[in-house]
Amino acid sequence: MKDCVELLLNWYNENRRMLPWRRDKNPYHVWISEIMLQQTRIEAVIDYYERFMKRLPDIQSLAEVSEDELLKLWEGLGYYSRARNLKKAAMKIMNDFQGNFPDSYDDILSLPGIGDYTAGAISSICFDLPEVAIDGNVMRVYCRVNCLDLDVGDLRVKKEIGEKIKKILPKDSGDFNQGIMELGEVICIPGGVPKCEICPLKEKCKAHLKHKETEIPRKVQKIKIKEEEYTLFLLRYKDSYALRKRESGLLKNMWEFPNTEGFLTYEEIRKMIPSIQRIALSITNTHVFTHKKWYMNSYYIEVNKKDPQYTWVTLEEIEKNYALPTAFMPFYEEIKRRH
Repeated sequence: MKDCVELLLNWYNENRRMLPWRRDKNPYHVWISEIMLQQTRIEAVIDYYERFMKRLPDIQSLAEVSEDELLKLWEGLGYYSRARNLKKAAMKIMNDFQGNFPDSYDDILSLPGIGDYTAGAISSICFDLPEVAIDGNVMRVYCRVNCLDLDVGDLRVKKEIGEKIKKILPKDSGDFNQGIMELGEVICIPGGVPKCEICPLKEKCKAHLKHKETEIPRKVQKIKIKEEEYTLFLLRYKDSYALRKRESGLLKNMWEFPNTEGFLTYEEIRKMIPSIQRIALSITNTHVFTHKKWYMNSYYIEVNKKDPQYTWVTLEEIEKNYALPTAFMPFYEEIKRRH
């Protein structure tokens, strides 16, 4: 891998994508982009990033924004605990670092929601510190270049690779970290066949030379996903619709349409909601989380009075003020269609 450093830097300097968070080395910009990019493709993040920066251009504005508005800005990115941790971290920076983003690895790592990878990325990109940023792309490139049949899901393997890469970090540690990640994203890809013919490291890559690039790294066994069934109630009273906040579990404190476990019949629903005027079976949706899969049926229900246990809001209010998790967005689109 040591022989690849200069090749990688040259390739990155000539081919790096012009992304909005690469316009400068502002740690706030890099931090927000890195958190957004967790579990999300770069192409999908750009619009979210630009919108976020327009409303929250600095640490102070992030520390002061209300949680509901923050979650509305985050709507569609998923993993809403990441957004909450952003606000917690911003408040910590305002209180403990006088509003200045910390410039040491350990201080960055102390911020809520920041782990080894993000701390390494910010440290190297923004402050030129000799820190590694190890993600799946980096481990894949490293294993292929060295033809290592390793389980990249093993934390011990991740730590070992990080220690070895740290020994060969060049002075331009930020460009190196971004370069190896970029190579893994656009050329040394995880699914399908890697684009070895245009890879700057192809002459050094042992997996390529041994025709094992599609076999390495070792495929990690997928976690078994738990399946759950829900019935959603799309309740309408005049021009208002019922929402509630989830009290526990997955998506806790997020807004949702009222629902219950299991698939219910018309008769069961009429017993639960005596104020029904009209009821019709509506759309279904399946949403996959990391460890769970939700199967959701829904009923569009017009009622003759508001149930006080719910928050009743108009479509315009939902659009402006209420963040709905991605799992519930198809049902929101359905009530807009029916309205």
